[in-house]
Amino acid sequence: MLERWMPGLRWMRDYRREWLRGDLFAGLTVGVMLIPQGMAYAMIAGLPPIYGLYSATVPLLVYAVFGTSRHLAVGPVALISLLVNTGVGALAGGDPAVFLAMAILLAAMVGIFQLAMGLLRLGFLVNFLSHPVISGFTTGAALIIGFSQFKHLAGIPLPSTQQLHVLLGALFSQIQQVHGVTLGLGLGAIALILIGKRIDPRLPGPLLAVVAGIAVVQLLALDAMGVKIIGQIPSGLPQPGLPFAAEALQRYPDGLWSVVRHLAPIALTIALISFMESYAVARAVQRKHRNYEVDANKELIALGAANIAGSFFQAHPTTGGFSRTAVNEQAGAQSGLAAIISAALIALTLLFLTPLFHSLPQAVLAAIILVAVYGLIDLKEVRYLYRNDRRDLFMLIATFAITVTLGVEAGILAGVALSIADLVYRSSRPHYAVLGEYGGKGIYRNVQRFPEAIEPPNTLILRPDGQWFFANASFWQQAIRENLAARPGTRVLVLDAATISAIDSTGLHSLQDVWEELQREGIALRLSGLIGPVRDKLEHAGFFEKLGRNHVFMTLQEAVAGRHANEASVSAAVRTAPRT
Repeated sequence: MLERWMPGLRWMRDYRREWLRGDLFAGLTVGVMLIPQGMAYAMIAGLPPIYGLYSATVPLLVYAVFGTSRHLAVGPVALISLLVNTGVGALAGGDPAVFLAMAILLAAMVGIFQLAMGLLRLGFLVNFLSHPVISGFTTGAALIIGFSQFKHLAGIPLPSTQQLHVLLGALFSQIQQVHGVTLGLGLGAIALILIGKRIDPRLPGPLLAVVAGIAVVQLLALDAMGVKIIGQIPSGLPQPGLPFAAEALQRYPDGLWSVVRHLAPIALTIALISFMESYAVARAVQRKHRNYEVDANKELIALGAANIAGSFFQAHPTTGGFSRTAVNEQAGAQSGLAAIISAALIALTLLFLTPLFHSLPQAVLAAIILVAVYGLIDLKEVRYLYRNDRRDLFMLIATFAITVTLGVEAGILAGVALSIADLVYRSSRPHYAVLGEYGGKGIYRNVQRFPEAIEPPNTLILRPDGQWFFANASFWQQAIRENLAARPGTRVLVLDAATISAIDSTGLHSLQDVWEELQREGIALRLSGLIGPVRDKLEHAGFFEKLGRNHVFMTLQEAVAGRHANEASVSAAVRTAPRT
């Protein structure tokens, strides 16, 4: 019973000694990677770098116990950090203490939303954001994050905005103010990280860049030449406390619950986006390892627990990261012990090693961010959609354009709206086919795809593909009218209903209207291949009594011929499930 809610207990119970080497190496590798990444992503979130390390400690430990993936590396990520900055920045009023308190409160709210969705088994909600929309949004957000870091990479003063054209305009207008030494440090860090990746993806390129950057600053006294450094970082583990009891929030003029109300939309957005990112990478890695399963609803619970627990230890919202998880898997992780080792390494860093980061150039952290967000720019999807699906390409471009011009929040809302609109459009205008006999062997095919297929004389065979329900009932009626009008002299309409997956009350009324219209025109209606649930609905509505049971057929061949193979096939064609 306990393992049902804490899946990590399963790998703990079944742990094998041969796993230890891989877990140890992977845990140390990801921990080393998380130290500079965490500080860099805290900068994106508008927080001091130390809070990135706080966010990479407790959430890792909690996820190791509650998560179903044995490889997912939880912690701060670029996109979620940007959303934190976006959602909190508009409310904090420029007060750093209030900003910090709100960011931590936001983590608790994100966790509550995710925990509630997991307990209510709402993991399916992730399906309402299509992949092209997600790709367009993440590509737009990646560009915003990337160009916003040029203020640190090149020492250029840039406005705090999420509008890409404003950022680019400011960047070009300030190009003469580039600080050469800072830019050189940043570009060198980018080169070092990329070279490390090319040599071996498991190499901690970001940490190498951090060590090199600190060494160069100290050896050449570059901070005296205008290179901005991180400065003093407090030592010690985060002090536990209630995220909503912060003194700064009590000072907020509109009161605590006003803050909660205003943060709720961005908390729900982060809860969904972070779950999608985490679940996608967890599933991708799990496919390589068949010794465990990833459960969407349990993942929501695990991420929710990680965010709630993290908020009590001064963490901002976290989720599973693509690059860290890939490195964790490639480095040989076998269980959640790797995550525990990563968290332990970061805790040791907080206790003893933070003074070493005093001279870390901000340009190096900006370089780490730029390399990370480059992986979010999905040009392959653009090329794929251009060749295969122009409508999805339009959705990707529209979401991207709204994100970079109006901001991240507008991009998310537009993405959701476009996904739902596309779902409604596809549901309201489903595919159908007019069938003809192919090769004279009683096999029927779509006459548009198989021009050699011959339609039977005076008979229209129509195959509706999909549900027949309120969103498309009028479409089906209109499709039947148009195809009958194009075939004057038709005396029989055969509906190949094998692909009608469901029918609701509106669909039943619509089908009856079709039958009544056909009656007036002197055209017979025959149904074939009805699946059980649809057959039950028609029977219970009394439609078979009106139509006549001898007009309902098991096979399309019988329906076209207008005769049943035997009496048994008549009863089988209209057999229903027992009433309850």
